[in-house]
Amino acid sequence: MTSSTTAGNAHLDASTQPPQLRVSGDWTLAHYSALKQLSASLGGQYDASTHVDLNGLGALDTAGASLLVELLGPERLEHSAEHPDCNLSAADRALLKTVYCSLNDFCVPVKEPQVSVGIQLLSRIGCAVDTVWKDAMTLLGFIGLILATFARGVFRPKRWRWRLTPMVAHIEQTGLDAAPIVALLTFLVGAVVAFLGATVLESFGASIFTVDLVAFSFLREFGVLLTAILMAGRTASAFTAQIGSMKANEEIDAIRTMGLDPMELLVLPRVLALLVALPMLTFLAMISGIIGGGVVCAVALDISPAMFLSLLQSDIGVQHLLVGLVKAPFFAFLIAAIGCLEGFKVSGSAESVGAHTTSAVVQSIFVVIVLDAVAALFFMEMGW
Repeated sequence: MTSSTTAGNAHLDASTQPPQLRVSGDWTLAHYSALKQLSASLGGQYDASTHVDLNGLGALDTAGASLLVELLGPERLEHSAEHPDCNLSAADRALLKTVYCSLNDFCVPVKEPQVSVGIQLLSRIGCAVDTVWKDAMTLLGFIGLILATFARGVFRPKRWRWRLTPMVAHIEQTGLDAAPIVALLTFLVGAVVAFLGATVLESFGASIFTVDLVAFSFLREFGVLLTAILMAGRTASAFTAQIGSMKANEEIDAIRTMGLDPMELLVLPRVLALLVALPMLTFLAMISGIIGGGVVCAVALDISPAMFLSLLQSDIGVQHLLVGLVKAPFFAFLIAAIGCLEGFKVSGSAESVGAHTTSAVVQSIFVVIVLDAVAALFFMEMGW
């Protein structure tokens, strides 16, 4: 091959059979602009039967080779360079092969397979179900770890890490600080329930049963459910944020490095504190809701407080109070476990802390409502 000092060129000779596209001159970076225009002008002027002649090709670099790939296409260029009549040097053959292989492997967009909307919907549902199943198994494992750690502490008191001071501090944060909002909310809900009950029952001449409606609803369901939802939004998020911040700051790793157990130091005090605080808040919520209903009955129905209390004593049994209170420890344990677990899942960034805090609130509220529904069906079937 003779060297050329002229700019590269490509000429289509249609007088021969088959037509020939003769490539000549230097295809280098110095002539890139002119070669680019030439490549664009020749596009579409030849078909698959056109023979490509590379024997007149002069100097070649990667820029020129990429333009040849763009002009001829990887498959046609590979066939022309490897043709027996082509007298390109081994170096030019290797350069062309490297360029068209690279462009063919990395520059051809990969088309996503066409999937119907129904298949995509089923795929998302399947992924969601799989995620829920994995989260449930993780939560069950974490609950088992909490119980195992508690059992070790019970039978080996010298290893107790949850001292009175941190537990009392958490009881104050989760219980005493939340008492005003719980009392206010349940008082207002009790007033609303009594007002709606009086409005509906008045048309049947049974306004007096508004007292029973308020008492039954708050003793069995509303008191514990509203309190648990408030604790899920207030306490579970706080537990996740506290433990997640420690995880992000590597404080939990430091605790493990010192030979201490984060479950004993961080999780058990919070779980035990909520086990103590939530039943007390539930009782407060029941009393506040009944008082709210009593205020509406006194104002709207002319039912005196003495008569209100007399109807409560005669119509409402103690078992309704116990049905509501017995659910509180289970709700407290699950809320605390979910909040602490999501805190340990934090990856180390502020964004992760926020995401897992939101997840803790959503999961806690969902679990509380589902468990309350199951408990309501169970107590109904048992006749309690």
